[in-house]
Amino acid sequence: MTLITSFDQLDLTKEYTYDDYLKWQFQEKVELIKGKILAMSPAPTRFHQDIAVKMTAKWYDFLNNHPCKVYTAPFDVRLPVASKGKSDTVVQPDLCVICDLSKLDDAGCNGTPELIVEILSKGNSKREMDIKFQLYQEAGVQEYWIIDPLRQMVLLYTLQDGKLVTGRPLLEDDTVTSSLFPEFSVSVADIFAQ
Repeated sequence: MTLITSFDQLDLTKEYTYDDYLKWQFQEKVELIKGKILAMSPAPTRFHQDIAVKMTAKWYDFLNNHPCKVYTAPFDVRLPVASKGKSDTVVQPDLCVICDLSKLDDAGCNGTPELIVEILSKGNSKREMDIKFQLYQEAGVQEYWIIDPLRQMVLLYTLQDGKLVTGRPLLEDDTVTSSLFPEFSVSVADIFAQ
């Protein structure tokens, strides 16, 4: 495949690989889910960015003297859910924590992060709630947070017997405590404070 410089050059009905993805040099941000292109939402809102920065700072501070590392989008995560024997899944979570540092390379993360946080946007709720949920479960993400700014709630999923399971939605008076890192917690009110 030749160098692609415009999103319009792609055939959205075709399946692509990570090697194809590396040749795309256009402005639009995309993710590759089992070979299929998913265009990402336009630039996130300021509120989305406030939450992302706040959560990144909290995780960064917490992991300061810890062997795990936190990364934020745009950061390519190549998940091991290849179909037909080829590497064809690349996502850009809002935030991810990686403890097996051998998964890190100059291109991003080649493997499953231990923890992923996605912040819903107006245009990406279906993707985070359905497509990526299934993908992260299949890839074996141990802990998955969905932060919903519109409803001001957090869903915290943990992997149990190969399935991501959650309790009730965490709301304003609640505290989110990581199951992987029980010493890490943040109040829901603090996540959404402006």
